[in-house]
Amino acid sequence: MKKTVLTVLLSATLLFSGCDMFRKLAGRPGAEELDKMRMEMMRAKEAEHQARIDSLRMVEKMLSDSVAVLDSLRQMNGTILNPSEMGGLFTTRLEARYYIIVGSFRNRSNAESLLNGVAEKGYAPVLVNFRNGFNAVAVEPSDNLQQVFSSLKKVKAESFCPPDVWILINE
Repeated sequence: MKKTVLTVLLSATLLFSGCDMFRKLAGRPGAEELDKMRMEMMRAKEAEHQARIDSLRMVEKMLSDSVAVLDSLRQMNGTILNPSEMGGLFTTRLEARYYIIVGSFRNRSNAESLLNGVAEKGYAPVLVNFRNGFNAVAVEPSDNLQQVFSSLKKVKAESFCPPDVWILINE
């Protein structure tokens, strides 16, 4: 009879207490704590997903802005060239991604003369040497295509700027 009562009590305890009692006895989290942990993990995944979406939207906006700038540049009959199209750069390394080229000469002294004239107008020109022997005078370095487009409009209004000014992409 004692065994039967003990078995019934043990069965009732198991039936009404559930797994939480055994989890707590083992030092493990109960159902409520597990639910909290699941919710935190879901929030973290949701935040990570939102961060990815925000990042993609930012990239999408940058691409859209770049396409708009390129269209505007095309309407201005502007040119964008990569140094590899001219045999590559001889200059050690350019810091920015974009440069506005206001003159390109075979004769280095002509390039230096323009460089000095541009510097007198308040710009910080850079002499860019190409492997094909040309020396170019570059101004308004930037890593942002929109900024270089704005600078191009400003530079085109200067007296030293020729009609065939172009943008160098340093890739």
